[in-house]
Amino acid sequence: MRVYSPGYLLSGLLSVAIAAPASAQPDAVAMAESHFVRGRADMLAGRYQTGCPALAESHRLDPRPGRLFTLAECEARRGRIATAIARYNDYLALYSRMSKAERIKQHERYRLSLEQRDALAPLVPHVTLSLPSGAPAGTVVRHDGITLERPSLGVALPVDPGEHVVTTQAPRGPVHEVKFTIEASESRTIHLEVKPPVEEPPPVRSQGPSVKQGVVPPGDRVAGPAPAPPAAGPGGRRAVTYVTGGLAVSGLVLGSVTGWMALSESSRAATECSNIGPDVAECSPLGKAAGDRAKHLGLMSTIGFGAGGVLAGAAVLLLLTEPRPPLPHAGAVSWSLLAGPTGAGLTVRSRW
Repeated sequence: MRVYSPGYLLSGLLSVAIAAPASAQPDAVAMAESHFVRGRADMLAGRYQTGCPALAESHRLDPRPGRLFTLAECEARRGRIATAIARYNDYLALYSRMSKAERIKQHERYRLSLEQRDALAPLVPHVTLSLPSGAPAGTVVRHDGITLERPSLGVALPVDPGEHVVTTQAPRGPVHEVKFTIEASESRTIHLEVKPPVEEPPPVRSQGPSVKQGVVPPGDRVAGPAPAPPAAGPGGRRAVTYVTGGLAVSGLVLGSVTGWMALSESSRAATECSNIGPDVAECSPLGKAAGDRAKHLGLMSTIGFGAGGVLAGAAVLLLLTEPRPPLPHAGAVSWSLLAGPTGAGLTVRSRW
């Protein structure tokens, strides 16, 4: 790594001058200036891990030649040689597009950029990333999180000294990670490894009895005619029939009970009453009350028997007129062709 002279340090201090006019929004310019002041102070104090990112953010918010040159200086002192050379080249490209007046102002930075770039170039390490010949198409290679396409593989790439991480991943395959450390001026070739795609397990198939027993896994069965669906439960019509029949039974039971009670009360009234002459009847109060109850119970018995009879007839009619499911054809035969890895067979079932 190059040792900086006092004169060079002085030039770094002078790099805070901003030559180009502001092109960003006022808020962005203010934030960029704040990042620049803080980043330059950290750089001069040797805190490159915080100073260089602050300078990079300053240049992103408000790109100016002075910010770019100072960022290149910080990366060089930080030891990121390849990154520093890239920033010096960016500054030189910007310098080539300046007007004559701007070039005069930036001449010292231009000269230092050339000197630093030429001095650092021999120190840049290079790494060659090589995929195996059988790597699946679509394999993704990432170097420090940056995806590399095919043109970047198999050729020497400039990198910064230090530790690096390279990952490979085949389509539907796991990520394979490789870490390596490289020194200044070193050239290395990293032979990458690609993990094969993860094969999905086959679907689990139920293990039933063997083919000899007439049963094979579902995937190997060639079925004959489908069995008849199970009979459905009682429908709405059958439910109405049941309800009507129940009401008919209730009516008949009511008629029977009230009829028996009417006969009992009538017999009681006959006992309590006595006939006097052919047209006159005398009854005691108990007999008269029993006679009245007999009349009412007789009426209820008549109504119960009548309603029960009507409802019973309706229930029988509903039952007789209910649609019937088609009966299975006599002599129906079902068959199943069984096939398996150890043989095949035919199962025949008949129903009469």
